[in-house]
Amino acid sequence: MRIINLSPNHQHHIHQAATLLVAEFRENWPNAWPTYQRGLAEVMESFGDGRVNLVAVDDHDNILGWIGGISQYQGHVWELHPLVVRRDYQGLGIGRKLVAHLEDYVRLQGGLTLWLGTDDENHLTSLSGVELYPHCWEHIANIKNHGRHPYEFYHKCGFVIMGVVPDANGIGKPDILMAKSLRLDNHSESK
Repeated sequence: MRIINLSPNHQHHIHQAATLLVAEFRENWPNAWPTYQRGLAEVMESFGDGRVNLVAVDDHDNILGWIGGISQYQGHVWELHPLVVRRDYQGLGIGRKLVAHLEDYVRLQGGLTLWLGTDDENHLTSLSGVELYPHCWEHIANIKNHGRHPYEFYHKCGFVIMGVVPDANGIGKPDILMAKSLRLDNHSESK
């Protein structure tokens, strides 16, 4: 496996990335990219200014995973969006490698923080299906994973929950906000 830039000139990879989004988000986030056309639109949008895309490919040039980054706050902060790994390759370290490569890229651009939002629309965590107000931080401090919600994966990669947006996707369906410092003086402390 190798990690390369996703190129707007490589139609084979563009098609695979769009298909991957639809296939892997269908079960738990069916409204994210419900059709190939929506997945393709997301891929094409990812080639905009201030964005980076990295893909993990196998020896046959097939995409195993894709990660993107969006520059914000004059490049001091970057959003990780999206991250997807083919289901039959999940749990093999591909996601972690993609995150690490994105972190390195963002650091080289002068980025100090990497953040992401990870929705819970299907009651995969204890933050979903409950009233988070007015004791939001108590709920966050006691979060439990009821399914395979990715917040635990991101936590293992050094991200921390910075907050939630209650009802972001409808009543009882929050967006969990996570971030990680990319400053080298903090980097060694997070390991």
